[in-house]
Amino acid sequence: MRRRLIIQTKYLGEVEISEDKIVHFESGIPGFEDEKRFVLLDIDEKIIFQILQSVETKNLAFFVVNPYLLFEDYSIDLNDSIIESLDIREEKDVVVLSIMTLKEPFSESTVNLKAPLIINLKNKRGKQYILQDDTYSMRVTIPQRKLESGAE
Repeated sequence: MRRRLIIQTKYLGEVEISEDKIVHFESGIPGFEDEKRFVLLDIDEKIIFQILQSVETKNLAFFVVNPYLLFEDYSIDLNDSIIESLDIREEKDVVVLSIMTLKEPFSESTVNLKAPLIINLKNKRGKQYILQDDTYSMRVTIPQRKLESGAE
């Protein structure tokens, strides 16, 4: 039987999660190396963003989005090191997420395409993968037309 946990979240208050939904970031996330356990929380079924919430620290949460939903031509190649460290066996087991920076007005919000989060959904291991070239930026404005069409 899966154990259920009650966690305090930054944006959604108290939330009950299943322990098997926790994603383990062995090295933490750059800037938050001591934070190893996160959970992806849906905001609303009509919203394409999710919240990556620390299981341990209430005020540590990131808005994230699958970059392929916003940028059809986004493409990354995972190196052998990340494939091994996350024990990736099949492409279908992997989700790629980008951390968002929300701003006022929302149209000025950005997404980090240079350092995506790579999560193996099968074994719940994750890692931030910093691309070694300048193809993508850490602050790319979110295309508004995508948000409008994705919110329908």
